[in-house]
Amino acid sequence: MSKNDSNNQSQQSIKMNKKPLIIFWSVFLIGILLVVFFFAGVSKGTFGFMPSFEELENPQSSLATEVYSSDSILLGKFYYQNRSFVKYEELSPYLVDALIATEDVRYKEHSGVDIRGLMRVLKGLATGNKNAGGGSTISQQLAKMLFPREHFKNKLDIVFRKFREWVIAVNLERSYTKEEILTMYFNKYDFLNLAVGIKSAANVYFNTTPDSLKIEQAAMLVGMAKNSSYYNPLRRPELTLERRNVVLSQMVKYDYLSSQQYDSLKNTPLGIDYQKVDHKRGMAPYFREYLRTSLTANKPQREHYPTYAYQRFVEDSLEWENNPFYGWCNKNQKADSTPYNIYKDGLKIYTTLDSRMQKYAEEAVSEHLGLDLQKAFDREKEKHRNPPFSDDLSNEDVEHNMELSMKRSERYRVLRKKGLSLDSIREVFKTPIKMKIFTWTGERDTLFSPNDSMLYYKGFLRVGFMSMVPQTGEVRAYVGGPNYKHFMYDMVTKGKRQVGSTIKPFLYTLAMKEGLSPCDKVPNIPQTFILPDGTPWASRNSTSKKTGEMVTLRWGLAHSVNNISGWVLKQTTPESVVAMAHKMGVISRMDPVPSIFLGTSEISVYEMVGAYGTFADKGVYIKPRFIEKIEDSKGNIIAQSIPQKREVMSEKTAYLMTNLLQGVVQRGTGIRARLKYGLNNPIGGKTGTTQNHSDGWFMGVTPELVSGVWVGAEDRAIHFEEIRLGQGANMALPIWALYMQKVYADKQLNIYQGNFEKPRGMILNLNCDDSSDTKNKDLKQSEEEDFF
Repeated sequence: MSKNDSNNQSQQSIKMNKKPLIIFWSVFLIGILLVVFFFAGVSKGTFGFMPSFEELENPQSSLATEVYSSDSILLGKFYYQNRSFVKYEELSPYLVDALIATEDVRYKEHSGVDIRGLMRVLKGLATGNKNAGGGSTISQQLAKMLFPREHFKNKLDIVFRKFREWVIAVNLERSYTKEEILTMYFNKYDFLNLAVGIKSAANVYFNTTPDSLKIEQAAMLVGMAKNSSYYNPLRRPELTLERRNVVLSQMVKYDYLSSQQYDSLKNTPLGIDYQKVDHKRGMAPYFREYLRTSLTANKPQREHYPTYAYQRFVEDSLEWENNPFYGWCNKNQKADSTPYNIYKDGLKIYTTLDSRMQKYAEEAVSEHLGLDLQKAFDREKEKHRNPPFSDDLSNEDVEHNMELSMKRSERYRVLRKKGLSLDSIREVFKTPIKMKIFTWTGERDTLFSPNDSMLYYKGFLRVGFMSMVPQTGEVRAYVGGPNYKHFMYDMVTKGKRQVGSTIKPFLYTLAMKEGLSPCDKVPNIPQTFILPDGTPWASRNSTSKKTGEMVTLRWGLAHSVNNISGWVLKQTTPESVVAMAHKMGVISRMDPVPSIFLGTSEISVYEMVGAYGTFADKGVYIKPRFIEKIEDSKGNIIAQSIPQKREVMSEKTAYLMTNLLQGVVQRGTGIRARLKYGLNNPIGGKTGTTQNHSDGWFMGVTPELVSGVWVGAEDRAIHFEEIRLGQGANMALPIWALYMQKVYADKQLNIYQGNFEKPRGMILNLNCDDSSDTKNKDLKQSEEEDFF
């Protein structure tokens, strides 16, 4: 063989040996390119949805709006999902350790996808080892939560989805720090039972905060992350306990926990302290519901109101124009030009309510109504023909009342919408069903028909209470009824009732404004008015005490004597009384008739408290305020309250009125506040009782707090028969007095018991009380309320 032939053979041999290498590397490179192109396609959404960079940078979650008291207590939330975000610094380190040890031990080492973990899973699948563990990293699990899996048509869809999760996980790792990803994970996860996110979960299951979770509590919550429906501590406590101990053992395995700690913790119970999430429970539910409906209100349109609700349309329209927080969500827009949504935008609403004072108000209502007044009412009703209705009503009147109540009910509306006839609906209302009913000692299971239920609840006395700082308008306490779950109608802002003699200070204000003083004497004789149709009308007193004598205006208001009110009205006009009331914040309709001082006008507790605040604020009316500020989810202030004030009367007139009101408490119908409840500091007040004792009122005025109370039944035909029990001094005043006792006893509130400030340079003798009135020998007579 020649040398050339030998060289040719060698070259051919080399070429043949290189060919497999070329093929191998070509296939390898093509494979790499295909993988690159495949993942590029995945990233661009070729094989299904992929979030954009902006969506990764700003993942959308529904965040609950939180409502806080002025002393920084969380009152409640508004939400689609009960989720509130926390920062990484607010997480217990046990949470972080437990999650990493259980779900992703190499979390701090990989960049979103754990190759070693995937190899372990593949090996487990090949060998049939079911305990090989999962391959999803924490970042991949977060990707699933942020961008949930859609419905899959076949197994290929599942494969593509898995690849998409890998890409999302890697992109998350590029966009966020490890700490931020952990925080997002805990904020996003749904722990069931309306506990979305770790902040809600810590509160719902353990009544604590994420930073205060103990080791075993953190381990239980992390254990739920495997499958919260399966490991539900309320339904499967044994399984949840086992899962918690698995988490604790993982923490031991990876040196986050010692063996000794594990041995002592594994036998501890779950220790659930369940806090049921329910907007009908908790502190200040009536107040929170008022905020919710007020903030989300739409601009009033006349066609949306029934014919009989024209006055409500007028009042709502005034609120829309003058109250920036009424309809706030619809009046303001976010950066993306969409309206604010209190159910998902994660706002923080800082209110004027004080949680301590709210607690005292709720306690005062429970103590007086639950322990005293309701029992007295029930004893009196036992003797009646159709309890709880007064015997003034015939059987036909009672039946008519119940029929109207049925037709106003939600149950009736639903049944009518379904097409049921009136007779069929009546049969439904007669059919007993199982239900929970309210009692002052707790809920009780019973078998009641809807008719039975309506009649039962009519027998409960209702209440409206509001307390306000007169100088700022900040509302500190708000109780709209005895129990929100069972009596949802709000008697502070929504309900209106006749105000009785609490209207008289508006009339007396005009007298003080025109130069009269509390010590001026007038005749205690009947006053007759000629009505527009020419007929005479005269008010009457409920007592003959001092009839025909000259008495001071202070005495006349203290004992709520109608003769004196009639005399004062003759010095002015009913139209002037209405105008004064409106200047002091009353927006309800008031008829300018001679009988106006009897209090037939229906006004809300909210309006009356605002009006009486004018006296304590030296003649300046300030609109009651419920909100201080609103922050967005990032802590930026997006709304702030500005007090709305107007001068109504001079400082001198206001001071004279506080002097008149003090006479009511010192020696008049409000004397019970001193003699029974020991409140001897400077206090002004006014009781009110309407016809047949259907409504009992008390308005209390101190230099630092103005509070109003109304008590009565749902129907005016249900009432006390005796003035002794049915007057404002007995129905309403005790709630105010119990509240003030608690407020004064709490020294941290700094509510002092000082004097009303006298105007500078004012020289006027206001010591004009009769010596016979200073002895207070007959409490019953001193407390008698004049009414119509």
